[in-house]
Order: sequence, then C-alpha cells, then structure tokens
Amino acid sequence: MNPLLDFSGLPRFAEFKPECVTPAIDQLLADCRAAVARAEAADTPAEWDAFVAPLDDANEKLGRAWGQVSHLHAVMDSPELREVYNANLPKITVFYAELGQNEALFAKYKALKARPDFAALSAPRKKIIDNELRDFRLGGAELPADKKARFMQVQEELAQLSAKFEENLLDATNDFARYIDAADKLAGVPEDALEAMQAAAETDGKTGWKITLHMPSYLPVMQYADNRELREQLYRAYVTRASELSKPDFDNTALIAGILKLRREAAVLLGFNSYAEVSLAAKMADTPTEVLAFLDELGVRARPYAEQDFAELKAFARDELGIADLQSWDTTYASEKLRVARYSFSDQEVKAYFPEPRVLTGLFKLVETLYGLHIREDQAPVWHPDVKFYTLTDHSGQRVGQFYLDLYARASKRGGAWMDDVITRRKTNDGIQTPVAYLNCNFSGPVGGKPALFTHDEVITLFHETGHGLHHLLTQIEELGVSGINGVEWDAVELPSQFMENFCWEWDVLKHMTAHIDSGEPLPRALFDKMLAAKNFQAGLQTLRQIEFASFDMHLHDDFDPSGSRTALDLINDIRQQVAVLIPPAYNRFPNNFSHIFAGGYAAGYYSYKWAEVLSADAYALFEDEAEGYGGVLNPEVGHRFWSEILAQGGARPALESFKAFRGREPTLDALLRHNGMA
Repeated sequence: MNPLLDFSGLPRFAEFKPECVTPAIDQLLADCRAAVARAEAADTPAEWDAFVAPLDDANEKLGRAWGQVSHLHAVMDSPELREVYNANLPKITVFYAELGQNEALFAKYKALKARPDFAALSAPRKKIIDNELRDFRLGGAELPADKKARFMQVQEELAQLSAKFEENLLDATNDFARYIDAADKLAGVPEDALEAMQAAAETDGKTGWKITLHMPSYLPVMQYADNRELREQLYRAYVTRASELSKPDFDNTALIAGILKLRREAAVLLGFNSYAEVSLAAKMADTPTEVLAFLDELGVRARPYAEQDFAELKAFARDELGIADLQSWDTTYASEKLRVARYSFSDQEVKAYFPEPRVLTGLFKLVETLYGLHIREDQAPVWHPDVKFYTLTDHSGQRVGQFYLDLYARASKRGGAWMDDVITRRKTNDGIQTPVAYLNCNFSGPVGGKPALFTHDEVITLFHETGHGLHHLLTQIEELGVSGINGVEWDAVELPSQFMENFCWEWDVLKHMTAHIDSGEPLPRALFDKMLAAKNFQAGLQTLRQIEFASFDMHLHDDFDPSGSRTALDLINDIRQQVAVLIPPAYNRFPNNFSHIFAGGYAAGYYSYKWAEVLSADAYALFEDEAEGYGGVLNPEVGHRFWSEILAQGGARPALESFKAFRGREPTLDALLRHNGMA
C-alpha cells in the first residue's frame, strides 16, 4: 500500500519513496474532486453534516499527504524528490485555486449562514463559516469567468516561483565552501566549531577546515574569527547568495520581480489596491497605514537606543580593536568582544552549560509545571536518524499530542527554524484525533562523541518553536478549520511562540536545564546574572533591524510599483536610509534571500513578529504580576488560564478576544518596551 494513502496513524516515513508521490496525489485529488461534486450538487442540502464535514474529510487527507511531501522537500531534499515535488505542486495549487473559486460551494456556505438554525451552531462552526465566506471572496469566487481563469493561472505561477526561490537559496547556500589549511587563519574560532569544520573537511576527503554558509558554520566565524579579511569574504558570500553577484543559475532577482507583479495582479483582480490589503483581510491589523504607523511608533521609541548602541560599538571597535571604519562584517565580531568586555562572559562560555539532553529536560519540565503535562520519548518512523519523537500525556496518562524534533543542520535541509502540523486535532467517527507536530531547527550536532551544545540564542529558538508546537498540540477545538493554529490570524500566530521565549530568562527554569559539558556543574548564578544584565544588549539595534525588514515588506506589497523602473533593492536601500543606523555595503542583496516573504507565508505579514511581540510580552507580564504572591513566574494557575484562553481556543474566536479573555484588557506597548530595556 502507498504509505501516503495510509491515514490510520503516524506517517510511514521509513517506506516513503519519491515514486509514491504522484499516484497518491492523483488519487487524493480525484477523491477531493468527487467530494466537491457531491457537496455542490443541487440535492445536497446546505447543512454542516451534508456538505462541510465530507469536504473536510477529503481535504484533510490531501493536506496530510501533501504535508508529508512538503516537509520532506524541506528537510531531506534530493534531486528525485525535488523533481516530483515540482511536478505535483501545480496540480495542488490548481485544485485549491478551483476550490476557492467554486461558486456552487460559495452559495452553499451563504445558504448555511442564512439558515434560521445558524445561530444554534457552535462558535467554532460559525467562525469556520465566516472564514470560508471571506476566503471565497479572497479566492476569486465572485470574479467573472475570464478573470477567474487568469486568477487561477496567477496562483499556479506564484506557487512555482516561490518554490524556485527557496530552492535557489538552498542551492546557493550549499554551493559555497571555503577550505582553510592553516590554523592561524581561524584564530579566535571556538574549539567545538573548529572540530565541526574539520569533520566537514574530512567528509569531503580533504585536510584542514571547511567553512560553509550554513548558520552553525558561518556564525562562529563572523562572531569570533580575528581574521577580518576572512569575515569580509564570508559576509560577501552570505549576503550575495541567490543574486546576480553569485552563480547566475541561482539568481532570485527575476523571481522577485515576477512574484511581486503576480501578487499585485491578483490583488487588482480581487478589487484591492495592493497585495498588502489582500494579506491584511485575514489578519488582526486592518490597513497597511495602521501597520506602518505601528512600526513608525516603535521605531521612534527604539531609535535613540539604537543610536546609542551603535555609537558605543563604533567607539569600542576603534579604541579597543583598532577598527577605525566599522563595517557590516565587523559588527557581530565587535559586538561579541564588547559584550565580553562589558559583562565579562562570552556566548561560548555560556554554551558549555547547555548540552542538548539537559536543555530538553528543562524545556519539558517547564511544560509539565505550567500545564500539568508529561513528555516522554517515544518510537515512530522518522526521516533521518537524528530525529526524535515524543508523546505528551496529561495527569491521567491520556495522550494529548505528539511531536517530532529535528534539531540539526544538514545540506538537504532548508535554513531557519519552524513548526509545522502533521495531524490536527478534530472529532471523527472514531473519536478525537490526536494532534501531531514537526519542530525543526538548524543547530550544530554532536561532535567527538559529546552531546550537541546550544548557545543561549539557540535555546530561545527551541523554546520559540515549542511555543508554536504547543499552540497546535494543546488546542481543545474539535473542528478542523479552527483547531490548533488553523484559522488563527497570522499576526497573532507568533504570540504563543514569543511568549515561551520569556522563560529562557528565568532562573527557576534555567537552573533545571544546565550542566557544564565537562564538569556537570549547573550554570552559576553569577554567570546567569551577567546574562540577565546583558539581555537587552543592543536591543535598540535589533529592534530597528526588524522594523527595517517589516517596513520593506509592507511597502513592497502596498505602495511599491512592481512594473516601475525601481527595484526591490532600490526600495530597501531607501528604507535603510530612513531606518537603519548601519548601512550595509552596496553589494548586499538581502531581498534575494528574504525567503520569509518570497517563499514563506509572511508576505505583507513580516510585521507580525513585532505585532505579536506586543501581545506576548503583555501576556507574560501577567505571570510577572502574579509572581510575588505565588513565589515565582512558574504559576500553574496562570499557566492553565493561558492554556484555556489562548492555546486551547485555536482560531475559534478572534485572537484579540482570546487575549482580552486572558489579560482582562486590550494589549499595550508597555511590557514590550520594558522587556527590551526601552521603557
């Protein structure tokens, strides 16, 4: 049996082969189209059980099968899988575009909304119907036939261009390798990073050290290498990936222009002024003007701190490091030296206290304390030997959810960190379906028989993705369309993930998740206090950087003319002149590797990181407010309230309602500014 057609349990990764994909997808698309035909038939009544539930059943199977293929394309890329993924992507895209334009189904949903018994439906079902009506309009269901055909063609072309953008970026990243034969050229680089570079060179049958543009290799050089020339060479290679300044085969420049033109065309077809307006139709923020005003206000608050950060860094680099003209390839290096000088500790010193087994123990203990749950390692077929699998149970031993954990970087895996859903909680004829998630990171793996060591920033990343995972796994909603992360406004989806990051700065959490790799000693309180003192080191610079990216994204999709003479590169250079305090060199091609907005779901939505950070900081402030009376922030009572009002609700009600139910009021900027030392 084709493993992609088995929905009885977990994915059968051990039996997956690229040749399974096309027959499975063809069969599932045929099943979906048959379900659509039954649902749109005149004799099928406009009732939930008659047409919504059967459609959900068929579409969920297609989503689960294609989800496995997409996941493997992201984490175990191969020429064979890439070919079959790209062959099937247009078929998937066309089906969903057809579904979004189906007038008969649109009419059925409108009839369902108009029924006298609509008011008696559950809140989740009413929310799903409202979402469907909105999405039909955004999918082009109200367009005339000629415009519908063009809209569908646009969606198909966009899907292909976005997939190609991501592939070019991965190929460009993998294409670069620098072999170093003399140890003195790598002076300053930490021992564990050198060991990994040496192992990489040996794998290639070479001596010396191999440096790549994958983050576990690239970052230690930029942060620690005393060799300024090497840092500049690596920086140039990194920021020109997938551009006309690297291999022409991997150049994303034309793809960017094509994607922007198609998005604008789709927006105009739907009657919107810009793609940003289309994007915001399903988000908390109402208009591009509102988003840009929010970013401007945050930028005004952050700018004095950023200017002070940069002035201090320039003075330190000049006086202590002999770097008179601080450049972009110096900032990470100089910042690390300044932090060591100011706070008397380095990232590398801290990293020795965060071996993977202890980090996971501490993370799981936090989840268990806040929510009364238990996490244990379990068995399941996986796609790579490094992947682990876990089961989450409640106090009675009942299974709540499960997740895969894929922590390490490899050449076949796209960069970054992300969570994705495998199976979503819903009620079926067989009972409640247990949710399952993927948690993916790109950390350095074990070296020399010792466990992997994580920087504190990597620990924060792991907590962030776990927050997304808990949002998916701890839902109590049983309707597919609004269960877990489904139906949650995009600019609120980062709330649970950024909320989890706060616990990485709590002594009561960190003391349970540290043990020195050599001595086994826990993190000393004095070192933690230094970390805490350095928590907001360069927070102003970091905030302006996020505002730069978010403003670029919003302007790009709102008031930028993709058919005009100016390019995306021109736009980001203009925005940098207004926002940034450090202007990168002219050869920087950041747009060409901004996969969040060109290959991910963040187009006209990158602002949501900051928008949701306001919500998450304000939510966490309630734990801080209650800490004194309880004896710390690890308060299960507040934890269960966060679970029931935010995590459990999924997309069954507007995110702002969930926030107000938890917090008792509207969100404010205050906690975010305080947490970032900018109050």
